[in-house]
Amino acid sequence: MSLKQKTISGLKWSFADNIINQGIQFIVGIILARLLSPVEFGLIGMVTFFLVISQTFIDSGFSQALIRKTDCSQEDYSTVFYFNIILGVLCYALLFLCSNVIGSFYNEPALSMIVKIIGINLIVNSFTIVPKAIITSKIDFKLQANISFISSVLSGIISIWMALFGWGVWSLVWRTISQNIITALILYIKMQWRPIFVFKMDSFNKLFSFGSKLLISGIISSTFSNIYLLVIGKYYSAADLGYYTRADQFKNFPSQNITSVIQRVSYPVLVTVKDDAVKLKRGYQKLIKNIMFLSIVLMFGMAVLARPLVTTLIGEKWLPVVPYLQFLCLPGMMYPLHALNLNILKVKGRSDLYLWIELLKALLAIPTIIIGIFWGIKMMILGIFVNSIIAFIINSYWSSKLINYSIIEQLMDIIPSLAIALIMSIGLLFVGFCFHTVSLLILLFQILIGGMIVIILSHFIKYKPYIEMYEIIKSTIKNDKINLYLNEEK
Repeated sequence: MSLKQKTISGLKWSFADNIINQGIQFIVGIILARLLSPVEFGLIGMVTFFLVISQTFIDSGFSQALIRKTDCSQEDYSTVFYFNIILGVLCYALLFLCSNVIGSFYNEPALSMIVKIIGINLIVNSFTIVPKAIITSKIDFKLQANISFISSVLSGIISIWMALFGWGVWSLVWRTISQNIITALILYIKMQWRPIFVFKMDSFNKLFSFGSKLLISGIISSTFSNIYLLVIGKYYSAADLGYYTRADQFKNFPSQNITSVIQRVSYPVLVTVKDDAVKLKRGYQKLIKNIMFLSIVLMFGMAVLARPLVTTLIGEKWLPVVPYLQFLCLPGMMYPLHALNLNILKVKGRSDLYLWIELLKALLAIPTIIIGIFWGIKMMILGIFVNSIIAFIINSYWSSKLINYSIIEQLMDIIPSLAIALIMSIGLLFVGFCFHTVSLLILLFQILIGGMIVIILSHFIKYKPYIEMYEIIKSTIKNDKINLYLNEEK
């Protein structure tokens, strides 16, 4: 299978994985938002900061190290597997011991028990890091897509049932726990890989020399990406944090999900051509163009349609989410540029640069935190947007050095996407002005109009990212039809 075929196949199944998993979770989240209150979502938001940091520590950068190493042995996999489990147990024990302190910090006594129970995720997830790394290195996401579907559906059913019967915040807690347990069980039932009873210090040292820098940078990145939850939870109410987390989840659905798909597929693919400067730049440039086309259009559309989107899907009680969502769409639009420019450092093996860049950006986040404490959540989000622009400048500087892809080239590659998104936004605003009421039918009509504007403009100017995506979708559908016909003939 050629590099292009591997990439397209990986993208297809990775998109399927994310669309299935996140799509079902998004729908479940909408149902739960109608059944539960912002306060209950806020309580989970308060715990999220500590869980994310712990999970980053458990991974220790080993998953990226395993993917990057093209000749991993059973000893390598087994060594990482046992190390992850030990760290998972230790992190859970520490979180368990600190649960009362966390409850006191937020002045929310109920958090103590929530932390003790939801922390089980750390142990469960430690079992899945190596199997997921193996799947990713093989660019085989079909199995992961199937697992995501089953775990998302079953955990969604469990959480909705609990919410209907008055379990409140515990329906959100057991939603994540049940999904991770189901994922781990199916993963080990379906996969052929099993650890052997070996722990080699030589394997550990070689992998950790690369992964340790990613570990430190990951902890720094996770801390300053999620510290806003800590600030809002501490200095504002649980309801305010609930509104913010719900807005963030709306924003993440298109932005971070698309980026994570591209990163997950592109990293092992680009690793295979890391020594070919021309192919690496060409492949990376194509990724930037395509993903930013999707990101910019979706973020602009979400910002314009924020009010009808929130009101229609989760109800009037969530209206404070609207301004947060509109503000968050700005850094959300920039997220893929930030993430993909960092990805190239890992591909080139420069985990040392990755670490220093994360340290620098962590320092830049400090003023934003202070703004959030003294001037409010909206100003804090604007600060996050400014930080994302600075982060892009820093990251793209090293992309220019490593693969000769300058910031000017990157900006020129995304300007047509900005123009298309602006014209689409004007069209959506005009349609919204014509209707004075909000309903699901009007929202769907606006989405349809926005989609038509983007397609017509892209087709008219023969915009390459649109044409490439159209061809991939068309060839995928064609191949599926051929496969279906052949199966019927058999």
